[in-house]
Amino acid sequence: MTQQPVLTITRGDIVAYRRSVQALDERLPWGADSLRHAAWAGLQDSMPRAALLSIHARVAGTTATALDDPALSQIWGPRYSVYAIAAADVAPFTLGRLPDDTRGRRRAEEMAERVGTFLGGRTMTDRDVHRSLGIGNAIRYAAPTGTLLIRWEGARAPTVWTIPPPAVDPFEARLELARRYLHVFGPTDAAAFAEWAGISSRGGLAAFDALATELLAVRTPLGDRWMLAADEPAMRTAPAAPALARLLPSGDTFFLMWGADRELLVPDPRRRSQLWTSRVWPGALLLAGEIAGTWRRAKAVVDVEPWRPLSRVERDAVEAEAASLPLPGLAGEIAVRTR
Repeated sequence: MTQQPVLTITRGDIVAYRRSVQALDERLPWGADSLRHAAWAGLQDSMPRAALLSIHARVAGTTATALDDPALSQIWGPRYSVYAIAAADVAPFTLGRLPDDTRGRRRAEEMAERVGTFLGGRTMTDRDVHRSLGIGNAIRYAAPTGTLLIRWEGARAPTVWTIPPPAVDPFEARLELARRYLHVFGPTDAAAFAEWAGISSRGGLAAFDALATELLAVRTPLGDRWMLAADEPAMRTAPAAPALARLLPSGDTFFLMWGADRELLVPDPRRRSQLWTSRVWPGALLLAGEIAGTWRRAKAVVDVEPWRPLSRVERDAVEAEAASLPLPGLAGEIAVRTR
């Protein structure tokens, strides 16, 4: 797939565009449409309540029970991580990742059939299914068939149950997943899509080739990349004023990336190593639209490590964000410690 770049865009253009499409400049009003918008590329929930805090950063009125909203579902999504997605969007996040090779697809389908037969319409913890069938975490191989939903709150084993498979062709689901990735993470390329989705490089290339008529080649500081042609007006639009502060949880969509894309978002290599650690990632502190530090929480205490001195206004904004985090079961108000 070849095409001469028709648009040259800067790092600032890209960061502002991604903030805008992810509703990080101004929160959306509470409702099913806003939840679907926030979860357009899924919200990773591998850290307890991460998806809840990602929603809070994007949607006004988010409460501690937001993940119980019928507009949302949970699955083992890209890279078999726990994801919160819109209930209407099961197909792209499951069938869109169905393995391309015969062996991998057979494994997924056989595991789905085995788990579905055992559950027989029941809801059960995945641990009980593991124990009864002797399959361990291999239960996750069933997820790309679109027949397995989960509910995980972090403190306990997730519950699982089965649903009928989506009536969507797997390749069409793959294309929709690629469109969502391009919209939320773009400009990008097929290799980055495959890495994020946890599919083969060949599968990523095939998806981008099939979408050729919908794509626009652009020149970026990282080289030539692709974006959805439909997103060109948004990329050309002058950025809105960024929010003064947002606390993005570990694995949030805004910084869920690898390789050179990390260099674009955080140019300083020393700071990159502080955000994308070799173990559990901290949260990201977003100040005036740029990642400017990290944060972690232990019960009702939020520890913030800014990468530069904060003004009084910024400090107040960070404390207000922390105080508004919709965390259940906390004793007392949230306290902020800035290092």
